[in-house]
Amino acid sequence: MCGICGFTQAELADVRTLKEMCDVMAHRGPDGEGQFIRDGVALGHRRLALVDLPGGTQPFIREKNGTFALVFNGEIYNHAAVRAKLMQMGWTFRTRSDTETLLVAYMQWGEECLHRLRGMFAFAVWDERRGQLFCARDPFGIKPLYYTVQGTRFIFASEIKAILRHPAYRRQLNQEALEQYLCFQFSALPETFFKGIFKLPAAHWLRVDRQGTMHMQRYWSPEFAPDAHLESEEAAARVDAAVRESVRLHGAADVSVGSLLSGGVDSSYLASCLCESDASTQTFTVGFAEYEGESDEIAQAGRAATGLRAANEARVVSQDEYWANIGRVLWHMDEPTGDPAAMALFFADELAATRVKAVLSGEGADELFGGYHIYQAALAARRLRAVPRSLLRRCARAAAIRGMRGANFLDRAAQGPAGWYYTNAHQVAFRPTERDALLVRPGGGTLPQQVAAPLYEHAAHLPATMQMQYVDLHLWLVEDILQKTDRMSMAHSLEARVPYLDTEVFQAARVLPERLRVTRQQTKVAFRRAAASALPLHTAARTKLGFPVPLRQWLAADGRQAQLRVLFDSPVARELFDTTMLRRLLDEHRAGRDHTRRIWMVYAFLVWHRIYFD
Repeated sequence: MCGICGFTQAELADVRTLKEMCDVMAHRGPDGEGQFIRDGVALGHRRLALVDLPGGTQPFIREKNGTFALVFNGEIYNHAAVRAKLMQMGWTFRTRSDTETLLVAYMQWGEECLHRLRGMFAFAVWDERRGQLFCARDPFGIKPLYYTVQGTRFIFASEIKAILRHPAYRRQLNQEALEQYLCFQFSALPETFFKGIFKLPAAHWLRVDRQGTMHMQRYWSPEFAPDAHLESEEAAARVDAAVRESVRLHGAADVSVGSLLSGGVDSSYLASCLCESDASTQTFTVGFAEYEGESDEIAQAGRAATGLRAANEARVVSQDEYWANIGRVLWHMDEPTGDPAAMALFFADELAATRVKAVLSGEGADELFGGYHIYQAALAARRLRAVPRSLLRRCARAAAIRGMRGANFLDRAAQGPAGWYYTNAHQVAFRPTERDALLVRPGGGTLPQQVAAPLYEHAAHLPATMQMQYVDLHLWLVEDILQKTDRMSMAHSLEARVPYLDTEVFQAARVLPERLRVTRQQTKVAFRRAAASALPLHTAARTKLGFPVPLRQWLAADGRQAQLRVLFDSPVARELFDTTMLRRLLDEHRAGRDHTRRIWMVYAFLVWHRIYFD
């Protein structure tokens, strides 16, 4: 795990700029750094060493009919097999690092090498002979890569804050990103909160030449292909075999690898598989004193660790600690996040980093296998398919006017998922009409349903529940879940590895029919049956928790309300938001109406704005 950066049209005098870009990402790689400036290109690297500790220094350079230079962030888990194939073809190696394997694979196969890699990665290769810079990002978007084009100069980095260090870029707030953030709780567009800075999408490569001419292309897509004849036992066996092999590969390193543990099925399954190969596995948990019983992460994780015979270290996070670190977290995130779980993950990773350099984490299981309870809403609505949608809409309006329960259910049934579901946070974020009322100058930007529409169109042949999964794979997973996974681990120079987001695990998941994903009684049906081979039945069936944060209670307290009101009445708040509406949200929340996520989204944005613009 590392931090990479670079730019074209570089001169030797740009070494100071390159060094500053690297230094602002020192947390991503405290074990070493390197710079390369030659032939009009600059490449920078900060290293977190986990494989081939003495041999993986970057930028990595090889010569063959010209110079090839690589900067790489991530891990190639099948690099030994790829290397063996390359050696059969006559290539020799001077290190045993996956970095050198990746560069030689590119030299041999060009962009086709991407189809041979299993791992998480963002990398850039300078091909001196062709005068081209080639950049790529892994299939699921686990590792980030940002870029901007200023004139004909191309600038890229693992984190936005590194691009901000380049004098060619002048920072400017992207108002449309704010509009989408208020509905999605994350930056949902290709362009970030910084005008002119873009994300390289997951599963894409990009090539740019000396003149700044750029070409981008998708090289892989997570396509579901349900097999209606697949039986439960066979499906569970396939999933279990794929997960165990993935954990074996993800657990390989020249340093200690631990596991985050929440007590739920996703993290417990990973920890169990890791423990089978390493009896000294350490697990890490955080919780909050406000939670008890089934919501007590620490107690549940402790019981799970005892059953696995794994060491578990836990930490109780206080309210004061949580609030004192918000600015630090948002600086690391680069963009505002409306997901308060990022804070809990920050403390979990901080704890793990005191003992290990890498941890396994359970991201991706819900999106691949059908883990969110909201997917069950599509099954419930299916009972009303025979009812005309116009009648359902009239019934929904009548129920809403009378204050009757079920109005939202009827409205959703009338629309279908494409009409109302665009992210896992849609129920707690602002609706488009509420967003426009909140903003002082609404831009009439793209509706969130329009952002998701191409994904629904592509997945129209699938059942509604799987359409929702497909949307989450491309939006929620990449822009919320994996963003905070990368940033919060890297904040502590810790590598987070996500074994469920492996192309071979996806092959086991893609063929599952709907009945082995979600039923009205259970989520992740086949996955839970697979996990039961490694876990007690009650753990395999446990409801998802995911480091819950007691933010609702905190935001209702007088002290926090006073703190929020000061920021909500600041000059920036008055410039961008209807502050009367903000005060009303606070008043209603204190009176008992839950506005937790909406208040947090605005607060997080204003704190972020203060850090990056004030």
